[in-house]
Amino acid sequence: MGIVERIKKLCEEHHTNFAEVERRVGISNGQIRRWNTVSPKLENVEKVADYFGVTVDYLRGKEPKKDLPTDLDEILDGMMSFDGKPMTDNDRESIRAYLEGRFSNK
Repeated sequence: MGIVERIKKLCEEHHTNFAEVERRVGISNGQIRRWNTVSPKLENVEKVADYFGVTVDYLRGKEPKKDLPTDLDEILDGMMSFDGKPMTDNDRESIRAYLEGRFSNK
């Protein structure tokens, strides 16, 4: 699977499309599709990787996508809020939902 196919899969997982990603990361319209035939600038690949929360190596097919840690509850239990107080249940659920969405492998 090439870089364009990996980005397409990420777009599907995140319910977006190439045009939206290009707009959000600040690269020209149609640029991602051209990466099938033209080598992309590393700077642009980094922008796309950062947008999806993956590494450049993942987009290049050099490493697997990271999965959600299995001990998420343990991690959340040890976290404090910004002001150093224990997190509220609402904060905990918001963070959990974000992380599950970010690391899902739909």
